[in-house]
Amino acid sequence: MGLMKFKSCAAALTGISLLALTSCSATSADTESSSDVAASTTNKIAPKLRTLTEQNLIDILIGSCIQSTRNCDPSPFITEVKAALAEGKVFRTITVGNVPEDGMVVAVQGIGGGGPWQNVIDRTTEQGLEKIDDPRRATVDLFEEFTGKDVAALVRSEAAGATATALLLGADMGIPTLDGGITGRAVPEVQQSIPWINGMASVPTAIITPWGDQIVIKHAIDEYRVEDLSRAIAVASGGDAWITMTPMSGEQLDRGILKGNLSEAETYGRTVREAREAGKDPIDAMVKVSGGYKLFEGVVTKAVTKGERGFNWVEAEFEGVDEFKGRSYRVYVKNENIVGWLDGELNAMAPDYIYNLDPDTGESTLGVGYGGYVVGEKVAMIGVKAPAPWRSKKGIELIGPRHFGFDFDYIPIENIHGDK
Repeated sequence: MGLMKFKSCAAALTGISLLALTSCSATSADTESSSDVAASTTNKIAPKLRTLTEQNLIDILIGSCIQSTRNCDPSPFITEVKAALAEGKVFRTITVGNVPEDGMVVAVQGIGGGGPWQNVIDRTTEQGLEKIDDPRRATVDLFEEFTGKDVAALVRSEAAGATATALLLGADMGIPTLDGGITGRAVPEVQQSIPWINGMASVPTAIITPWGDQIVIKHAIDEYRVEDLSRAIAVASGGDAWITMTPMSGEQLDRGILKGNLSEAETYGRTVREAREAGKDPIDAMVKVSGGYKLFEGVVTKAVTKGERGFNWVEAEFEGVDEFKGRSYRVYVKNENIVGWLDGELNAMAPDYIYNLDPDTGESTLGVGYGGYVVGEKVAMIGVKAPAPWRSKKGIELIGPRHFGFDFDYIPIENIHGDK
C-alpha cells in the first residue's frame, strides 16, 4: 500500500478498531474493542491498527514514566489525553510490520536546555514575544515541507513525555503511533538511540523554537553534532525547542526500532495498577513482570542538582529502610539515572535501566526537574537488563559508564546480581 493511500485509509476509519489488510472497508468484526481484537483467535490476520481506550492510554503513560529511568509525573499527560478523547480524537497504534515500506516515520522530541541564556529569557519577555500554539505540529510540518514527504506514523523518541507527544500528535494528525521506540527509555543525549547504533542518522532534523523560529539541519558530521547543534538552540531559546529525529521508511524500521516497546509501557502501567487494586506490593509486581532486580529501598537524604551545558546533573544519596535498613545508596544522574552504588559498591549502570519508583504506588517518583530527587522522598530502585542493541559495542560506547567520564567498564546487571 502506498503512503498516501495508507494515510487516507487511517483518516477514513475514525472510531474503527481494525483496518483490513487489503482494503479500507469495515466489517462487523471491526467494531470490537481493542482488547477483544487482541485476544481473538478466530481472526488469523493481525489487526493493522489498534484503537486505544482511555484505560489503555493511562496505563501506557504511567508505564512510560516507569520506563524513563528518572522522575516523571504522568498526570499532566493523562489530563491532555482525556481532553483529547473528550474532543473526539482517536488514538491508534500500529506494529512495525504493518507500516508501508515507503511510509515515513519520525520521532518528535522536546529538547531541554539546562542552564539557558538568561539574557534571551529577559529580552524575549521584555519584547512580549508570543509563543506558538503547537510547536510539535509545526516541527512535523517543517520536516514534511523540507523533505517533500508525508509522515505516515510517529514513533516516540523516548519514554516519559515524548510518549504523550507521539500519541497526542498522532491523534491530532490522524496517523498512528508505532508500537515501538528508538530508545526504550529516556536518554540525556540525542545520539543515544537504536537507529544511530545501526548507522541511521537523525538528519534531516527540523527544529522549532518556542517562538516559531525554523531551523533544519540538512547534514551533520555525526549524531554528536546533531546533539550539539540542537541542544545549543534550546539553550539559546529559553531552555526549550522541538525537533524531529531519526526519519525512517517502513523498510528501515527493523533496524531502528525496539519492537513492542509501547506495549511494554502499557504492561508496566497495568501491572502496578492491578497490584494496588489487589492489595499487593507493586514493587514486587514490577520486579516480576520486568524480570528485573530490586536494587534498594530507602529515603533521599541528599540531592545536589546543577544545570550545565543543556543538562541536569544530579548526585543523590539515600538511607535504607526495611530489608535495606542500615545500608546506603548513591546514584549519578545526567537527566536520567546512569550509575548506582550500594554501600559504595557498583550496583547497576547504563546501558541497563535503573527505575526509581514510589514504593507505595509502583509508579515513577515525582522528584523535581529532569532527573531530580527531593530530600525525604521515598524511593525503591529497580534494575532491568537493557535490550541487546544497547549492550552492543556501539551501544555501550554511546551510553555506557565511560561515555560519562567514569574510569570503569560496563558490567551487565546480571553479572552483579546473578542470572534470573
